[in-house]
Amino acid sequence: MSSHFQTNDSGFNASGRFGRLSYLGWNMLLAIFVFFLAIIAALLIPALTKSSTGSSIYIFGGLFVIVYIAMIYFSFVFSIRRLHDRNQTGWLSLLSLVPLVNFLFFIYLSCAKGDETQNNYGSPRITQGWEKVLAWIYIILFPISILVISVISIPAYQNYVQKSQQLQMELMNETDE
Repeated sequence: MSSHFQTNDSGFNASGRFGRLSYLGWNMLLAIFVFFLAIIAALLIPALTKSSTGSSIYIFGGLFVIVYIAMIYFSFVFSIRRLHDRNQTGWLSLLSLVPLVNFLFFIYLSCAKGDETQNNYGSPRITQGWEKVLAWIYIILFPISILVISVISIPAYQNYVQKSQQLQMELMNETDE
C-alpha cells in the first residue's frame, strides 16, 4: 500500500500533491514564521528609527520585501500542490490574486476532497504527523481569530461613526451661528 503514496517530497517544490491537512499545515507553518518575523520587526523598528543612520531602515525595508516575496511564492506553491491533488492545473492558483475570490478559493482548497488514487500529478502524498497537528491548530484558530476581530472591530467602527456624526453636528452648529 505504501508504494501507492509519495513519502519523501519537499513541501517547497510546486510539483507534487498536498492533501487538505498538508495544505493547511504548511500554511500554518508559514503563518507562524511570518508571525515571529513580525515580532522581531516590532522589536527592531523602534531601535532602527532612533539610530543616526537612515541606511538601516532601507536594509530592513529590503529584507521585508524579500520576505514578502518569499511568502507569496510559498503561498502559490502550496496552492499549486493542493490543486494538483484535485487533478487541476496549477494555473488556477492565480485566482488568489482576485480580491474576494481569493477567500472563496482558499475555502475551496481547504475543503475540497482530493483524488484518492494516482492522477496526472502523481500519487497521493502521505500527510505527516506535524502537518496534521498544525492543520488542526489552523482549523481551530482561524474561526476564533475572525470572531475576535469582528468583536473588536464592529464596536470600534460604531464608535467611529458616532464620533464623526457628533463632529459633523458641531461643525453645522458653528456654521449656523
